[in-house]
Amino acid sequence: MTASVPPLRPPISLLPVQQLTRLEDGERLHSLLWQAGNGWRMISSAVLGGGIGVRSWVLNAQVSHGYQRTDPHRHLAELAREAGAHGPGVGLMTAADVRAYGHAHDGGAEAVATAGLGVRGWAASPRQGAALAPTPGTINIVVALPVPLTDAALVNAVATATEAKVQALLDAGFDCSGTPTDAVCVAARIPDSDEELHAFAGPRSLWGARVARAVHHAVGAAARL
Repeated sequence: MTASVPPLRPPISLLPVQQLTRLEDGERLHSLLWQAGNGWRMISSAVLGGGIGVRSWVLNAQVSHGYQRTDPHRHLAELAREAGAHGPGVGLMTAADVRAYGHAHDGGAEAVATAGLGVRGWAASPRQGAALAPTPGTINIVVALPVPLTDAALVNAVATATEAKVQALLDAGFDCSGTPTDAVCVAARIPDSDEELHAFAGPRSLWGARVARAVHHAVGAAARL
């Protein structure tokens, strides 16, 4: 008798997202919430919880196309509290329907992306820049890594994720580098006292390569939805 081989179990997700729905000014809007919990350091360009620090959740909230609030950080904090998220976290927003998200993993790195591509273009533009309040539209990328990174490697991971985003857009047939309001968040584990920190996250480093592939797949999936 031949022993049966049990099927491979799917990997436990580092980045499980919860889909939420709310009614706001008569419009049904959606959000993605990752309740990361304790043990994470995050780097983000988000309007809420941006910079580098200990964070325990990430909210990616859909807002209306005519969004006019001038306090998006307060709005996101309110939405997070209503969703049951407590403590410091990261808040992203977009006019895209976040239910159409891409989710990919590679070698332990995991990425979730939403892609609002209504207003897109190239980063280097002849237009003069202006200090305006964030507007919805937006490609939002969240990455989770099961290992600790140095501050420099966290910055490097943001650059790697951004490069992979542009590659994914071009591969999906979009003639652009992104939107004017793209945001990114990279989460890495807080190290134990004797745990070595990874110092590199460029696209040819071990974890940077995994970040690049995960983001490429997630953004590509979201852009095609």
